[in-house]
Amino acid sequence: MAEPPRIEDLRKALTDRAFPTVGLWNRIEGRPRTAAFDRALRAEVRDPLWLLTRQWQLGEFRGSDAGTAVTATYSVATATPSRFRAGSGPPQDLPGDRPLEALAERRAVPFAAGADPVSYDLRLIIGRRWLKLLGRHLAVQHLRDDYVSKYRIAAPDPDADADSSRAAHAEVWSYLQAVADRRMDGYAFYRHLKSGGNAWDGISGTLLVRPQLADLGAYLVRWFDGLFDQPGADSAWDASRLEHRFSIAAASTGGEKVLTAQEYPGGHLDWHAFSVDPAGPLGGTAPAHQPINRTVFPAPVRYSGMPLPRWWAVEDGRTNFAGVQPDRTDLARLIFLEFALVYSNDWLQLPCDLPAGTLAAIRGLAVTDVFGQRLWITPAGAGQDEDWQRWSMFTLDTIGTQDVAADTSMFLPPTVPKVAEGPILEEVSLIRDENANMVWGLEKVVRLPTGEGRRGSEVVAEILAHRQRFRPVPPADPPRAPIAYQAMSSVPENWIPFIPVHVPGSNRAIRLQRAAMPDAVDGRLVRPRTSLLREGLDGGQPYFVHEEEVTPSGTLLTLAFNRTRWRNGRVSVWLSARRGLGRGEGSSGLSFDRLIDTS
Repeated sequence: MAEPPRIEDLRKALTDRAFPTVGLWNRIEGRPRTAAFDRALRAEVRDPLWLLTRQWQLGEFRGSDAGTAVTATYSVATATPSRFRAGSGPPQDLPGDRPLEALAERRAVPFAAGADPVSYDLRLIIGRRWLKLLGRHLAVQHLRDDYVSKYRIAAPDPDADADSSRAAHAEVWSYLQAVADRRMDGYAFYRHLKSGGNAWDGISGTLLVRPQLADLGAYLVRWFDGLFDQPGADSAWDASRLEHRFSIAAASTGGEKVLTAQEYPGGHLDWHAFSVDPAGPLGGTAPAHQPINRTVFPAPVRYSGMPLPRWWAVEDGRTNFAGVQPDRTDLARLIFLEFALVYSNDWLQLPCDLPAGTLAAIRGLAVTDVFGQRLWITPAGAGQDEDWQRWSMFTLDTIGTQDVAADTSMFLPPTVPKVAEGPILEEVSLIRDENANMVWGLEKVVRLPTGEGRRGSEVVAEILAHRQRFRPVPPADPPRAPIAYQAMSSVPENWIPFIPVHVPGSNRAIRLQRAAMPDAVDGRLVRPRTSLLREGLDGGQPYFVHEEEVTPSGTLLTLAFNRTRWRNGRVSVWLSARRGLGRGEGSSGLSFDRLIDTS
């Protein structure tokens, strides 16, 4: 192998490019001249003028915050809510074995719609529980058939117009045929016990076992009352406002403070649903609470996309504040960007752990900086509540327009982070019909007698087809004129009308009153099938809704069971209504004074 040519002058060879390939290797290595690193770890400043210039460029010489906070000592006074009032009802003690959502949202489980029994699923559950209790005791297990006969479930008669709601649907018909005269109507027995009746009433041969039946009957009542959270005489649901209204009170050494949720739509309950109510107290007593005194270390507030304090740090690119393009009138977005990009490093957070169901107020806060100076911090939101220049966050406002001192306390309601929601049993959409100049309550989902929800249009169509069998078909009468006069068109029976009426004592303000339309079979008035729209109907009372509650976008009401577990392990189940936004206006097709072409 030939030896490669030798390069005498490397610089000239590189300049003239005399050879096609020249390889160069060089490695930079440190040559320590001492075994000690004390001076290297000092980080000595070689150019103090450059550092002073950089500080001047960043505006650090104009800083007025001086030292950085090192420690903070605070004192927090706490109070626990002890009283509860649903709507305008009487106050009662606030139970501590269930979340506040169950007390605020619970409503009575409907077991009848007028004269028609419903909720056969729950009726059978109660009856099955009672029969199991009888089967566990040899002395009374022979009475099972007697209770089935006494509290029987009758099969619907398909030839009776009164049973159309139960015989018109195939699933309801087969369901009731399977349990009729085979299972017990437990709710009828439960109502008999709740009204003061004895468990052996109407049952023969129970003289020797009446003590056992009395104990079992009391146990059945306690079991069902604990199974569902149901209100007493007063409910927090305001049917005229389509929302919940309730109050709680927390008593402390400074006096009782009443917090009222005026417009709670249902769902997630948090502090922003409450306001300080200057009305009368609820009669709560102040439990002994020791103030919380702690010394903590402040930590800077951090969030995604926050500018980092170091020049060489790599920022998170998932949040790009530079890509936000607010309009000139978008003040809220501009303020948020200014806080995120300019003042974010001025905020510190202090840890303060509080149990759920606590009304806390800071009594004092002292901050110590790196220079040892101790500063007393006053609340930024103090002052008058009606002062528009007052700044506040996570604080409670005051009901009314009176000029009172601002409330700077913070409320952690006794709620749960997650609630399991069952399937929708009822769904009603209140929509505006500009063509008919009225409001309609559209029953989208109707609860069947078996306890399941089904589309309202299908339910009314099956009932209408079933009822038309009882109406004799008149002989065909040919039209005598090319046109006919129709006074009013028809609408589906799941469209419940609400007509505007004057508010008593006012000539301008109006409210919406529930009305009725004639059916297509015999002209009887169509009644609502959902408990949301049957408000006061079974008691012969009219139902009014405030006109402003039905917005142009509509109002959606749903009814479903909720289930959650409290911190003591107790399971709470309750039936609740929830309010939401609709999908705009609609038209029922209702018209008056029409000419029909008969040709």
